[in-house]
Amino acid sequence: MNIRNTTAKERMLKRIRQALLQKRDNPYADFEDSPLYKDEEEPLDVTFARELTQVGGHFVYCDGEISLIENLILLAETLELKKIFAWESGIQQLLEQYGFPVYTTAHQFLDAEAGITSCEALVARSGSVLISNAEASGRRLSSYPPIHIVVAKTSQLVMDIKHGLRRIQEKYADQQPSMITLVTGPSRSNAIENTTVVGSHGTKALYVFLLEDRF
Repeated sequence: MNIRNTTAKERMLKRIRQALLQKRDNPYADFEDSPLYKDEEEPLDVTFARELTQVGGHFVYCDGEISLIENLILLAETLELKKIFAWESGIQQLLEQYGFPVYTTAHQFLDAEAGITSCEALVARSGSVLISNAEASGRRLSSYPPIHIVVAKTSQLVMDIKHGLRRIQEKYADQQPSMITLVTGPSRSNAIENTTVVGSHGTKALYVFLLEDRF
C-alpha cells in the first residue's frame, strides 16, 4: 500500500468533512427569483413565449375567450384536424359554449389527432408546461395524440419550477397528484446515432394558448 497516497487521500477527505460541517449562507439564495438575463425586466408571458418557441413549441396569445375559439378554429382548419379530444369538464364547457366540436370520451381515442388539456402552471424560465394527473386528462391526453394543445391563463405563469410546485402544494394540500410532469416542447429523442428526432416517442407539436385573465 502506498502510505503517502493514502495519507493525502485521508487529508482531502478530512477537509471535505470539515467543510460540510460548517454552515454557510447560500450565496445564490435568490437565484430562481432573479431575472433570466442581466438587466432584464420583461413580463413573464414574454419570457415564456420566447423560451417556448426556442424549444420548438408554438405560442398563441388570446385576449379573451372569443380570441381563443377563433385561434383554435384557425389551427384546426390549417392542420385539417378532425378528431380533437378534451376530457376536462372546464375545457368542455368552455368549448361547448361556442360550439367548438371535440370528443369528450375515450371512444376512438386511438385515432386522436389532437388533445386539449389545461395545466398546473407555465414555467417562464424554461418555456415549460407543468401538468399533473389531477385533472381528467391524466397523462394520456398530453402524450398520446400527435398534437398537444394547452389552454392556460396568464395567472398561471410562474418564474421557475419551484414556484410551480409550490402552487400545486397549495392547491391540493394533502391530496397531492401522484403524477407531475414538466413538458418542454414536443417530445424528442437522441437514441439513434445521436441524432435528434422530434415526436419519436410522443407529441410531435405543442401549442400553448395563453388566455388573458389579468385585466
